[in-house]
Amino acid sequence: MTSLATLLRRINDRVAIVVGLVLLACVAFTLIEIVARRLGGSLGGVDEISGYVMAVTTSWGISYALTEQAHVRIDLLRQRLVPFGRAIFDILSMLCLSGTAIVVAWRGWGVLEKTLSTGASANTPLETPLWIPQSLWWAGWVWFALSASILLISALTNFLASDYKSVDAIAGARGEA
Repeated sequence: MTSLATLLRRINDRVAIVVGLVLLACVAFTLIEIVARRLGGSLGGVDEISGYVMAVTTSWGISYALTEQAHVRIDLLRQRLVPFGRAIFDILSMLCLSGTAIVVAWRGWGVLEKTLSTGASANTPLETPLWIPQSLWWAGWVWFALSASILLISALTNFLASDYKSVDAIAGARGEA
């Protein structure tokens, strides 16, 4: 695997740890809310905050899934091909994935830009300024688009060098060689 793809994997490993810690904090917050309700009180806003946390951690977590080759793939044809053919399918899948991520990040900016220009806040008791969760959500999509594009370029570079094993290591289906 190329050094850039390896670096990206290391960075996404750390991102996944942060995402996991944020999810654990959200679980703890939810458990405290449950206990507080049993005792007749409430922290308030747990459902709103957990919704934001799920959106943000998902947008950041998909980059980790990408570098770990954990995204769902249907490779009935791919597994029957020679390495050159598998590499073609891998490049095509990375092209589609990075294209989709770029479009989502691009369109996500429109959502965030509108929120920033209007100063919108949530219609909830917390009245959260929506630019906060949307910025974090959008940054995750930008990171995913960047990660997918880097892996696509890395896979293409190896493909052009006829290094199909490296293409597989970067963009192939998990568990295959």
